[in-house]
Amino acid sequence: MAHDPLFEQRIAEALKAQGAKPEHKKMFGGVAFMVNGNMSVGITNKGDFMTRFDKARHAEISKWPGAKPMTFGKGDMKGFLFVDADAVENPKAMEKWVRLALEYVKGLPKKRPRPDASRAAKSASSAPKTKATVKRN
Repeated sequence: MAHDPLFEQRIAEALKAQGAKPEHKKMFGGVAFMVNGNMSVGITNKGDFMTRFDKARHAEISKWPGAKPMTFGKGDMKGFLFVDADAVENPKAMEKWVRLALEYVKGLPKKRPRPDASRAAKSASSAPKTKATVKRN
């Protein structure tokens, strides 16, 4: 399943219903929902739902219906899972996964947005250039 804007909207509404103020951010070919500057949930470029949670609960949560490992490199990423879209079709099921992510993310320190890299490079190149003055006797 490819990226679905209605799915994205459902996720945003589920976050807002739980008091979050999500920011959409394009990431990994999909969309991540940032809460207080931290990634909480998202959609991959293949349409999979992604969630984040306390890695100490990984073994337990990976057994929930629809959970799939999020693997990069040699192993699973603890504290992150993909969830089949069918497993979050029901609003109550979506709420469960979103609540899980928010419980974890709200406990993280808030992150301030990083300045846009291109803007930072541009401002650095437009900064006044100064020459060191060498005093000669």
